[in-house]
Amino acid sequence: RIARNSGQASFPHAFRVPLEDGPMPEFIRRLHCGDSLQVLREHVPSESVALVYLDPPFNSGRLYSARPGAGTQPAAFSDTWTWTRESEADLAFVRESGPPALDAFLKFAARNNGTGTGAYLVMMSARLLELGRVLRTEGSVYLHCDPSASHHLREIMDTVFGSGNFRSEIIWKRTSSHSRARRFGPVHDSILFYTKSGNYTWIPVHTRYSEDYVSRFYRHSDPDGRLFQSDNMTASGIRTGESGKPWRGIDPAARGRHWAIPRNHLDDPEIPTGTLEALDYLDSAGRISWPKDDGGVPRLKRYLDEMPGSEAQDVVLDIPPLSAKSAEKLGYPTQKPLALLERIIGASSNPGDLVLDPFCGSGTAAVAAEKLGRQ
Repeated sequence: RIARNSGQASFPHAFRVPLEDGPMPEFIRRLHCGDSLQVLREHVPSESVALVYLDPPFNSGRLYSARPGAGTQPAAFSDTWTWTRESEADLAFVRESGPPALDAFLKFAARNNGTGTGAYLVMMSARLLELGRVLRTEGSVYLHCDPSASHHLREIMDTVFGSGNFRSEIIWKRTSSHSRARRFGPVHDSILFYTKSGNYTWIPVHTRYSEDYVSRFYRHSDPDGRLFQSDNMTASGIRTGESGKPWRGIDPAARGRHWAIPRNHLDDPEIPTGTLEALDYLDSAGRISWPKDDGGVPRLKRYLDEMPGSEAQDVVLDIPPLSAKSAEKLGYPTQKPLALLERIIGASSNPGDLVLDPFCGSGTAAVAAEKLGRQ
């Protein structure tokens, strides 16, 4: 069912399963129980997935056991690796389907880190190659890992998806402080964000302003208590057009400036296009803050409740790990917060898009996708 696709110059090691015309394939909105590599090969067509999120084992050497509340089928897995027949099969696939640089890296990693690490990296390489096949050209992949494996996995991701398609390393604080002898406490996970091409889906995500930011910048309020900060409505340089004319007795040219209304913060289609008409409109709407002294320049009111918030950054501090009493808690040992998956899915996919999690774990990615209207 899988055939070579020699015409994909941008992804030469890809395979393709043609999508038939008609309704969406049967694999959508379904959970598969089994080896992700086999499921990808048998059920997921090429270039059908908009977003991949994976939270695989990290080669941590730990045995994860379920916590209370996991139900009658306790979730547990061993994150230790040895070389097996499956490793041989994965390596054969990587050598046949992947770029030569990937095989060279795997040999180097196994030689310097042992066959256990080699088995882990071969397992991940085979699955990342398949994920590259199923990902759409405008698609993205987010790989959740910790510092024990992130440096190796980034090498693989650079080789499979191209180092030029690396977008971010997102840092998420996954636990409170730890004491560790002779080193800094390990409290974070990494999420490696890659795209398949330079033409990828991106929807800016915003977070709430911190209390400190609000107290420092939104220091003014209307009589009704509505908080705002005042924004400059002039810019440097003298203009001979309408933006350089006096308004309400204030001549911007006398200060070497011209009127420049920051319209990107004003979501009002009724604002006139003309500069002086727009100033009149904003003043009548109560959107202009007038100085107490006659020599001052009026400023635009930017209301806190109209601002989208700060753009999400690559260090995530506003989404805490799940507490023992969290309503989301299922008992799965490495469960991630729903808010974290909602942020990722909201940024890199559109409603109706197909989201894939090949290491489904507690199912958080599937729940977030369903909640946000993705398949």
